[in-house]
Parts: sequence; C-alpha cells; structure tokens
Amino acid sequence: MERAGAINLGGDSAGLGIDFDGLTVEAVQQGFRAGRFTAEQLARACFQRIERYNPTYNALIFLNPAALDDARKIDERRTRGEALGPLAGVPVVIKDPMDMVGFPTTAGWSKLYSKTGGVDLMPQRDAPVVARMRAAGAIMLGKTNVPVLSHTGTHANDSWAGPTINVAMPTRMPGGSSAGTASAVAAGMAVLGLAEETGGSIQNPASAQDLVGIKPTIGLVPNAGVVPLSGNRDVVGPIARNVTDAALCLDVLAGYSSEDPKTLAGVGRQPEGGYAAGLRREALQGKRIGLYGPGWRAQPLSDEASALYERVKGELTALGVTLIDDPFAGSGFAALRKPTPPLVNFDARGLESIPYDLECYLARLGPASPLKTFAEFAKATEDENPFGPNGVLRYMPNLPQFNAALANPSLPPDISEFIELKARYLRIFERVFCEHRLDALVFPQMRGELPSLRGTDTIQETTVGEINIAGLPGIAVPAGYYASGAPFGLIFVGRQWDEAALLGYAYAYEQSGTHRHAPALADTREGAAS
Repeated sequence: MERAGAINLGGDSAGLGIDFDGLTVEAVQQGFRAGRFTAEQLARACFQRIERYNPTYNALIFLNPAALDDARKIDERRTRGEALGPLAGVPVVIKDPMDMVGFPTTAGWSKLYSKTGGVDLMPQRDAPVVARMRAAGAIMLGKTNVPVLSHTGTHANDSWAGPTINVAMPTRMPGGSSAGTASAVAAGMAVLGLAEETGGSIQNPASAQDLVGIKPTIGLVPNAGVVPLSGNRDVVGPIARNVTDAALCLDVLAGYSSEDPKTLAGVGRQPEGGYAAGLRREALQGKRIGLYGPGWRAQPLSDEASALYERVKGELTALGVTLIDDPFAGSGFAALRKPTPPLVNFDARGLESIPYDLECYLARLGPASPLKTFAEFAKATEDENPFGPNGVLRYMPNLPQFNAALANPSLPPDISEFIELKARYLRIFERVFCEHRLDALVFPQMRGELPSLRGTDTIQETTVGEINIAGLPGIAVPAGYYASGAPFGLIFVGRQWDEAALLGYAYAYEQSGTHRHAPALADTREGAAS
C-alpha cells in the first residue's frame, strides 16, 4: 500500500466508541451532532483501522493524506453553522480506475505504474463521480485494488499490488473487478465505496462480500474519467453495507454531466427528494416479481442455491409479493446470450469500442500525460499486449467489429451489431414485463457458491451480460449464507431508470429480517483479537 505523503495516525480511536461495522451515514451524522467525534477524528480512526486490517485484505493501494485536512475543513464549516450535505465527513474509498487528482490511475496494471516499471497516468482533474463525492463533503481515504484493466468480475489476483482478500470468507474469491472497494467497505475501513461495472464488477463483489451494490441504468451516472472497458456498458455505482447508505451515495453520483453526453437520457428520471427518501418497509406489498428460470438463462442453480432461493420466496410471499415463475419462458430472451470465445460464460459484446474509448480517456488526462493516444498506449504496453494471444483481453478480436475499431481508434467505431442486440434485449424485456404486469425480477445473484480464491473457476452469476448489454439496473442485497458460510445474495432487476423502485424493494427485504452479520476480521498484529 502506497501513501501520497505522510499521514499522522496519532491518537487512539478506541475511546471514541465507534462500531465500524455498524457505522452508517446516519450514524456518522448523529455522532457529529452529538459531539461524540469530529470528522477529523473519524478519518484518523479509519486510517488506524486501515493500518490494522489492510495488510490482511489488501483492499487499498493508495492512501490520501489530504483526507485529514479535508475532514478538518468539514469540522470548521460545521462549527460556523454552514449547511452541509448528507455525506459531509463520511469516509469513502474510490476504485483505482477512477481519476483522482494527486494519484496515478493504474487500473491494476504494472504497465501503468512507475514504481513497477510502467508509466504514471496522472489526471489533471477528477473524474465527474469523484468530483461529486468531493463536492458532497465525503472524505476520500484512498484508492482501491483491481485486477489488470478490470478484466475479470471474480478476483484481483493479478494486480500489481497483489490479490485482494474476501473479508466475508477469506478462502473464497472476493468478486471483481471492484474487489478492493468491496473489501474496504466489508472490513469497515470506510462507510461507502465507489465501484464500476462492465460485466458484474459491482454486483459480483457486493454479493461475494455480503454487501449492497447498485448497478445503475447506463446513462444515470457519468463514467468519464474512468479507465474504460466499454463506453457502451461501463457504469459507476456505490457499494455499501446497507440499502439506505447506497441510496444516499447514488443521490450524489446520479445526474447529467457535460463530459458524458449519454447522461442526458437520465434527465428527469431521478425521484424528487432523492433515492433514499422513498425507502419504505412496505414497498414489496402487492408487487408482482418474476423468478429465475430457463427462460431467462439456460443455466440451473446449484442444489443449495435453489434451497436458499426457496426460503427467500417464502419470505417475499410473507411480505405480500406475488411471485411469477420464469416469466421469460418462450420469449426468446435466453437465446440472445452468446459467450465470447474462448470464454465460456462471459458475453463481451459491446466492448468492441475499447480502442476509441481509451483514446477519449487518454485525451482527457491532459497535455502532461505520458500517454495521449491509443497508439502511444499500445506502444508502451506492446510486450504485454492485452489484446494479444496471452493478454487479459485476448477474446476481443473475436468480437464483431472489434478489428475495424482497432484499425482506427481515433474514429467513433461502428457498433451497429451491439446496438441491434441491445434493442432486442430491451424489446423482449419490456414485452415480458407488460404481459406479466411485473414490477421487478429477483434472482440469486450467483448460481452457486463462491469459488476458491486460489482456483481457476469464475463466479457463476445470473445477470451479467444480460443487464450490462441491455443497460438495465440491478440492486444486489445480502440474503443469508450457504452451509459453508459463503454469502448468499439476491439481485433485484427492473426496467431502465427503475432504481428508486428497486431500492425500495431491496430495503423492504433488508428490513424484514437479519440477512447479514458482521464478519470476523483477521488482525495482523501479534496477539491481537479481531
């Protein structure tokens, strides 16, 4: 873990009485109002917790010493009686591929970090989502670990910084590519974390580590200033320990940005008063919700996942839900899915535009960047060509229209085949929702248990590809455990722009019982208790 300067970790946070796992946004604000701690004290306590637990979990790769000054300024503003937002003083972490002034954006790759023999991509300004968190008064503690170029939704084992460990179950995969963000939040090193998804990278780590994750509708949250895999699929969203905190973070992130024109489509789609304002315990009462089945995807659940899903069905019925079995049966939806060779489970269509997307990303870094074009990027990384036979993105040449995009990265690429596929997904999805009068879908987020951390198996999810290509929203929420102790999670899926309703359903389910317990943390200090 690197520090961009020295951080004074003096003082003992034990006397503050902070329950880090139970620390919510509201608990933070109550603590400020009651004078139990200041924003500076809380930030220092979080750094002490990072010092204690990060050596085990390797969630954070860069620490931000300016966080203490930022927290002190929040305290001064509070003392002066200034109006502060709901995230003022709240400790957060940022996923490494998001540009944050003062830090290199490495995307987990040694080629993009000078201390591992690469070059440093130092942004001249924050990504819009980082700027919004900063403007909201959030205290950004540092940046979190990812796999090389965010290429996998399962782990961060190949990062230059080493693997991230699953806090909920250290012997299993942590979920990727937002592995570090999930581990930092799960270990109580921060209250909130920013994550990003192209193919499961919010929902997978959230479910793997017993957390809440919001994968937004594409176009709701800007993703400029984030190392891209696909400008057509990439979305930024929050990971938190509960639904309310995730909703409060989405309130800050969502909205139009001139840097990302597709966010114009989301204007007028956000609820008045914000996403958190409409959360109600009775939100599921009278709703019609569709269930997982072969009409959605021709991949069955494991026996134990099926048993856990049956328990969830009973819980939902008790909450007043009408369950619709396999509403996509006969719709042709499942036949649209087509894993990209040589991959056996991931449908990468829509990533064809990555040469152009990277060209746009590099141009935004500014004139001081050592890499300003895709050609310069390719030259600097040619001995580890990510698109080559042994590269992490070696499947890209098998995508339709990729090679044409690669031939001229400066021109907006032809992605007409992806657009037609997206349209087919959306037409069937809307038709099924109308025919069955559905309010949402609820599936196990994974078809079976998490694979071993040191194995070669990948996370077997239920919605990656379908909702990423279609651009649909999903809310991952904890729902119990396998007999082994591995987390079992759900995902609520709905129409485009349905985040407010889905958050309401996830909140009602969360509040209906105890579906998550605090993890037992491993302390690296000799003789220390967790």
